[in-house]
Amino acid sequence: MTLVNGVGLIMFSGVIAYAVFGGADFGTGFWDLTAGNSRRGGPLRSLIDHSLGPVWEANHVWLIFILVFLWTGFPVAFAALSTTLILPLAAAALGIVLRGAGFAFRKFAASLPAARTFGVLFAVSSLITPFFLGTVAGAVAAGRVPASGAGDRWTSWTGPTSLLGGILAVLTCAYLAGVFLAADSLRTGDSALGEQLRRRVVVVGAVTGTVVLGGALPLRADAPTLYHRLSGQGIVFVVVSAAAGTLSLGMVLARRYAHARVAATTAVVAVVAGWGFAQYPWVLVNALRLDQAAGARAALMGLVWVGVGALVIVVPSLTWLFRLAQRPSPLIDREPAGH
Repeated sequence: MTLVNGVGLIMFSGVIAYAVFGGADFGTGFWDLTAGNSRRGGPLRSLIDHSLGPVWEANHVWLIFILVFLWTGFPVAFAALSTTLILPLAAAALGIVLRGAGFAFRKFAASLPAARTFGVLFAVSSLITPFFLGTVAGAVAAGRVPASGAGDRWTSWTGPTSLLGGILAVLTCAYLAGVFLAADSLRTGDSALGEQLRRRVVVVGAVTGTVVLGGALPLRADAPTLYHRLSGQGIVFVVVSAAAGTLSLGMVLARRYAHARVAATTAVVAVVAGWGFAQYPWVLVNALRLDQAAGARAALMGLVWVGVGALVIVVPSLTWLFRLAQRPSPLIDREPAGH
């Protein structure tokens, strides 16, 4: 494996980690938004606050990891992406900021209307961010980002593949978060909430699977490079994702949420890994290969050491944080929260 490929693989490992952990984080916004009024949705919103509280900021470490690797290791690609796709990237960044503000301030709102306003801000921005990040991935996959960075600021990210990517990102995040929340509801002893989530998670999972299968049609016409690789050697990723997604639905129906969480995570990892495999060796499809976009060798070597440092320091720290967050705790405050 060459140095360039090694750095690219480390960076893409960060993409997968952000898709899983950040995805489960963002997906809670869907459940918060659809929980119901302040009284009916109070238990679910309390569960969301309890589940996200210790980890919601930590998950963004992977986004920072990706950006540092991209602008340091592949500066030409970073310049092209940040120029052509400035609008969806700015919208995603705004969503991250507003989401954090809404999540933090709704807990300390002086009145119920204010709490509802901050709750809506948290929920809506939780959907905005993955949608626009999905459109960015779709724009790259469809080959709409030229190496010069002179792509159209609007049409580059509003094509069929981009819209499909945005919708799939929102649905996938919602399903992943639903499975995680269902497991957390049992861990905290709220079986009634677990049953409520169980029915809705199955519906969201079925819709997500249907969109994934139907997405082959726009990909074939709009992103032929990606489609041909996925339907050829990359078909194994499609099969693994479909099998894991189906298994996770079965586990949810059987109320085996711990196993469902593993299967749902596997499905998401397979989807993202399949995208990376189908796109390789392009960093910007049909415009710029990974080796063409690579920076100086010294910078790439530095990034390898950064990757080693993340493996030694960041991964164990986050693992310990997640384990602490999953430990049994006193009953969640059941006061109605949010909007």
